[in-house]
Amino acid sequence: MELYLVAVAFRPSEQLLENYARILVDFALGSGRGISRGDVVMVSAGDDAKPLYLAIRQAVLRSGGTVIGAYSASGGARAELELATAEQLATFHRAYYRGIASTIDHRIGIISTSDPRELEGVDVDKLLVGRRTMRPYQRWIAKKEDEGRYTWTLALYGTAAMAREARLSLEAYWREIIAACFLEDTDPIGRWRATHREIARVKRRLDALDIDRLHVEGDGVDIGFSVGTRRRWLGGTGRNIPSFEVFTSPDWRGTEGTVAFTEPLHRYGSLIDGIRLTFERGRVVEATAKRNEKLLRAMVAADAGSSAVGEISLTDGRLSPITRYMAETLYDENRGGPNGNFHLAVGNAYREAFSGVIAAQTRRDWQRLGFNDSSVHTDIISTARRQVTALLRNGRTKKIYDDGRFTV
Repeated sequence: MELYLVAVAFRPSEQLLENYARILVDFALGSGRGISRGDVVMVSAGDDAKPLYLAIRQAVLRSGGTVIGAYSASGGARAELELATAEQLATFHRAYYRGIASTIDHRIGIISTSDPRELEGVDVDKLLVGRRTMRPYQRWIAKKEDEGRYTWTLALYGTAAMAREARLSLEAYWREIIAACFLEDTDPIGRWRATHREIARVKRRLDALDIDRLHVEGDGVDIGFSVGTRRRWLGGTGRNIPSFEVFTSPDWRGTEGTVAFTEPLHRYGSLIDGIRLTFERGRVVEATAKRNEKLLRAMVAADAGSSAVGEISLTDGRLSPITRYMAETLYDENRGGPNGNFHLAVGNAYREAFSGVIAAQTRRDWQRLGFNDSSVHTDIISTARRQVTALLRNGRTKKIYDDGRFTV
């Protein structure tokens, strides 16, 4: 009981919160440039994250922007889902969301929760219907982003419940956040810029290789991907703080093989563990889990694109200071350590991975290029040892990743 009370009493200092907010507003948004005077920033948070929410609002005002707050009470989601009818859950307030999409220039989403497993056992269909319902809004926002008129970032505010889920004290949990985001650096934004320069170097090397296919093999994984035509590698753009990964969206049709994931997945207020996926001709043909397999299978059957790959990603263990399981995808997909990490996402692709003019492409163009389209995007992570070999379009092969490090 004494340890629990100490954990609950911990709270990050005002200076740390101010540094955190400045990183998000003056660096992460605007693809590393920060916001401009007059920009409209939507800040989404639950009341678990009130201290960071307030610090971000102040940072936006200091930088000349204005705030649209999306502040909500934490908890209660289970009762609402169980009470709501299918018709209520499928209701889409078109005028409201159209107005939001046309108004905001940026969005900061703060992740926090008072109960990471609040929705365990809730009807799977009810968990997923909201994603499908919000698809029009997602398309409006994606179009705006494609046109260079919208940016976003996500950040984490640690709670006692999240720390317990990761089997850490709240102070130890926040120590991981502080280290991962460089919150105690004298110049945290300068540190992030230096990190992104190294990520940019890796991206340039990978782009220059002109990769046709990738083969990932190691403990529990033997899978191949078609990179696709007119692709580029992404990372270091400010989307997500922290973010150390280098990733792309492949041609989903060329995915073949099996991968067993080492990290549990917290999704839709539930925990899915022991995940194993097998792909044939680009789609999941077998999905198993040791825990919550029913939810996993429903996720990969959510819509026409939810069983195909939208992202493949690698993190260099030398770059990321994250070494602990954090029970939150934002951190676990950027974990460093001796093996780095590999993750893939089933669901929607990142159209920023297209090397041409994004806004000029039609839906048919995206289909032809093999960019997956879905209402979901679910990252699943492995920190097991692996190596990644690239088959180049000139017929040669090159190892690009081994023992948790890029080799380019």
